[in-house]
Amino acid sequence: MFNFFKKTKKEPQNLKEVLARFKDLEKSFERISEELKNLKKEGKFAVQKVGIIRFNPFSGVGGDQSFSIALLDGNDNGMVITSLYTREGNRIYGKPIKNGGSEYLLSGEEKQAIEKAKSSKS
Repeated sequence: MFNFFKKTKKEPQNLKEVLARFKDLEKSFERISEELKNLKKEGKFAVQKVGIIRFNPFSGVGGDQSFSIALLDGNDNGMVITSLYTREGNRIYGKPIKNGGSEYLLSGEEKQAIEKAKSSKS
């Protein structure tokens, strides 16, 4: 029924056939190497590093319901999202990150989340 061990190609019979097989393998290796190079290049722009910090913005009131999360690519570009939780409601802020920094003023928790993300290995 299943032919797991059945050879689909015959063994090379002479040096010419062996060299032809090596040539085919070389072409396959070059194609795979090029695809890997492209994947690495494209992967640089995907989220690769994540850092999250939970905190309480109001001492003595509630728990660590607020957070800052940094989502960075391989070039330390991305965003930091901060959620501030209060009894009256929840506020969410987003700031762009370029080369590990932002043109907007960052809170201490946001800076910690970015540093944590930069030091993480995904």
